Amino acid sequence: MTWELFYLVCFILGLLLCVISLFTGGHTHGGHFHFGGHAHLHLPHGAKIGHTHASNGVSPFNGFTITAFLCWFGGVGYLLRTHSGFFAPVVLLLSTLSGIAGGALIFWFLAAVLLPRERVLTAEETEITGVVGRVTGSLLPDRTGEIIYTQLGARRSSPARSEDGSTIERGSEVVVLRYERGVAYVRAWHDIEP
Repeated sequence: MTWELFYLVCFILGLLLCVISLFTGGHTHGGHFHFGGHAHLHLPHGAKIGHTHASNGVSPFNGFTITAFLCWFGGVGYLLRTHSGFFAPVVLLLSTLSGIAGGALIFWFLAAVLLPRERVLTAEETEITGVVGRVTGSLLPDRTGEIIYTQLGARRSSPARSEDGSTIERGSEVVVLRYERGVAYVRAWHDIEP
């Protein structure tokens, strides 16, 4: 293996891992490929909290910084090896320093910009009992439909059933009376208003 090929493989591997993490949000569940300094809390279907941080810190040696190191190390090493007159030890030193700089930049961004804005959601913040929503798929007797509602500034949806078994038409405004096993049990808003 030549030095050029070594640097090129490092660059392509780092770039490929960066692209994979971009499209998977830093993790895939096919083989449990996790990046970043966070922990996943796997709850049953319909549970309210699915992603939480284990701590406020992030290790400097995490998937994001390692892929950044590989990209910078491989890219700079390949360019210096093919387009400069530097000897192999100098190229290795310069590419290692640039890899460390790239990884440090990503680490700074994670630690100083992203993590301070992270927080764990509480059960009270994600509770949907009492929330007013709109039916998007008609709720028929003994059938599950869907509602949409706004919570914490985000638009959300939930499977829903009529609480008393009556039909609730699409577009009707409803209120969630209870939430069990991932299904919101609702009643039409006009049936509740005095």
